[in-house]
Order: sequence, then C-alpha cells, then structure tokens
Amino acid sequence: MLQPFRVSGLLLTISALFFGAAYLTARFPDMPSAWIGSFISTLLIALPSFVALWRFLGPKEATLSLLSLSAFGFAIELIGVTTGFPYGPFYYGESLGPKIAGLVPYLLPLSWAPLVLGAVAATAPEVEITSKRRILWIFCATGLLVLLDGVLDPGAASLGFWVWPEGGPYYGVPAANYLGWFFSSTLAVTLLLALGHRKWEIAPPPPGLLDSTLIATSFWVGIAVFSGLLFPAMLGATLFFYLLRRRSRLTAVDRTRYKGGNDADERRLKV
Repeated sequence: MLQPFRVSGLLLTISALFFGAAYLTARFPDMPSAWIGSFISTLLIALPSFVALWRFLGPKEATLSLLSLSAFGFAIELIGVTTGFPYGPFYYGESLGPKIAGLVPYLLPLSWAPLVLGAVAATAPEVEITSKRRILWIFCATGLLVLLDGVLDPGAASLGFWVWPEGGPYYGVPAANYLGWFFSSTLAVTLLLALGHRKWEIAPPPPGLLDSTLIATSFWVGIAVFSGLLFPAMLGATLFFYLLRRRSRLTAVDRTRYKGGNDADERRLKV
C-alpha cells in the first residue's frame, strides 16, 4: 500500500498541473475543437473517483450508481434547459461539444458525478449511522456541493460554458441557480446513498473518492484566478484545503482498517 505522503504528493502534483491548465482554458476559450480538450480533461479528472467507487462498491453497484447518477443528471439538466426549473433560465454554450437533443452536453456526467461522489465521501460520518445522522449526512454533502458550485459556475459562465441570459447578482449567476443546486444535489446524494446503502453505511469511504473533486476544484480555482474572480478563487482555495484535510483523515482511517482489522467497520455495523 502506498504511503499517504506519496499519494498526497502525486495528487498535489496533478492538481497543480490542472491549475496551470486553467490558464490556457481561461485565455483561449474559443480555440477550434476546444470541446475535445474539454472531454479529455474531464475524463481524466473523473477517472480517479470512478476507479475508487468501482473498488469500494464492486462492479455491479458501482456501474448502477454511475448510470443512475448520469441518467438523473441528464434528466434534471434537460428539464432545466427547457423549463428554467430549478436553476433559472439558462442554456449551454458550444465549448462543451455535442449535446443531447442540442440541449445538454454528453460529457455532463463526467463532470458532475465525481463531485457528488467527493461530497458524499468528504462528509461521511465516522461513527455508527443512525437515521438522524443519515439525514445530516445528506444535507452536509448537499451543502458542500452548493459551495463547490459557488466556485464552478462563475468561472464556467465567464467562459461561456453555460449562460444565464438574464444574468444574476453573483458574477452573472442568479440566486435561483443555487436553490436549484440544493434541490438537485439533495436528490442526487439521496439516490447515491440509497443505491449502495449497505456499503456506504458499513464501511468508511476510501480516500480516493475525493481525488476527482480535489483535482476539479484546483482547476476551477485556476479559472477563477486567471479570470479575475476574487471571491470564487478564495472560496475554492478554502474548499480545496478542506477536502485535502478530509482526504487525509480518510487515509488515516483506511490505514487503521488494514493494520488493525475492521474496527471502523464494526463501529458502523451497530446501526
């Protein structure tokens, strides 16, 4: 098993590379075939959490979870683009490539699902799961996703990845968007926990589930920095260090499980 500082070193290096890549994205958003680069980079960012989920839940439940999150993500975005609910009236630009029915980019699940996985893992309780703790877990993960969107959406809007024609008070993003994120994120987190509930509630999540969220956050902090978005940059940096700390904590728990048996699992089996 790799030592934690080595894993963190590699993770920090990759995060730094994506932070640097944000400079090119922010400076040259209209490059020809930019969507190909977006697809490749989004896939590379998503892979660590997908692999960690595969190992955590097993092939069957991991595949079911990812397909369900993807289907839900497409459905809520299609509703959002066509009706304005729950995010307010908006549409996707051309930089993210081909779209389903000309409305929602195909690469959407690759960017959204890893954030849900990371938020659920970052806020996972370390004690036995009761009904009240499960509800609190859902709302903590949802709150984290809304905060992450406070970094992501201003940067994406500045690049024209998605557009709110009527604008909004937060760097062109309307307040309705964040109410919508709270709504959709609550449903997504609940869906994820329900699909793999036995494993999520018995075993502490592996630290690798946070890797994609950390890398994505570093990229969007870079977009905010190079686009002159001060508050999103500060918020993103704060969230990055919070996620890094939570990953370190999960790494310690994970090492304890392998060295000292399944004590962590046994504590959660008391439900």
